[in-house]
Amino acid sequence: MTAHLSLGWPAPAKLNLFLHVNGRRADGYHELQTLFQFIDYCDYLDFKLMDGAALKLHSNLGGVVADNDNLILRAAKSLQQATGYPGGAEIWLDKRLPMGGGLGGGSSDAATTLVALNALWDTGLSNAELAEIGLKLGADVPVFINGLAAFAEGVGERLQPVFPPQSWYLVLVPDVHVSTQAVFQDPALPRATPKLDIDTLMNSSWSNDCQKLVAEKYPQVAKALAWLVEYAPSRMTGTGACVFGEFEQAQQAHAALAKLPPDLQGFVAQGMNSSPLLARLAQL
Repeated sequence: MTAHLSLGWPAPAKLNLFLHVNGRRADGYHELQTLFQFIDYCDYLDFKLMDGAALKLHSNLGGVVADNDNLILRAAKSLQQATGYPGGAEIWLDKRLPMGGGLGGGSSDAATTLVALNALWDTGLSNAELAEIGLKLGADVPVFINGLAAFAEGVGERLQPVFPPQSWYLVLVPDVHVSTQAVFQDPALPRATPKLDIDTLMNSSWSNDCQKLVAEKYPQVAKALAWLVEYAPSRMTGTGACVFGEFEQAQQAHAALAKLPPDLQGFVAQGMNSSPLLARLAQL
């Protein structure tokens, strides 16, 4: 058995640098074109390997998170089932990413669980096999497993590595939880943005098709955007609620953060084209 205790596995946030909705499929899912980039702002997971098959989750959020429906437990169980691994794990989650913010925290936690336990349990699955398990847990899980900034198509599962500038971002966290499902079911969501090839998209100005709808429904999101856009090109990530402004230098982002009104929350982070999860995996 590998080292009994393995600490400090990062589950980074992602930003959607653009998000286009190209149409709705027969199965109710949407065809998307989006650009994922990681940021150096993360949840952290610790793992203790157990001889029995039990899986146990502790979190700094208290009991809310540790039910069987939790993505971390579902990821660990899926890996056990896919590989027939007889052992289990005790898992500690240090939750730092806001929930329902469009930063992908839950998907990232699930991906880190799959990647870490695959290594620690020595179950030997390839990234492609892990991504297949991950896709059943959530459309964003594969991008976190692959760990590279990516242009994504389909429901977000067809990934192509890309290298956008690793800018600095001021990310604002409006005090509101936006339901991804509600956004995608809303009749007012634009669903007919034409599909474009990757070169055209990478050289166009970037936007998010969900932003107008979410800003109209959630004044907190509209307010955060209105404040942020005074300082830098800004838009929403995913289906919200978080919005981000893009800066070339760290000090510019920190200077804007220092002016943040007391009723807004935010943090500064750097874009990363390679996930800190890959660096942690390499340390084994």
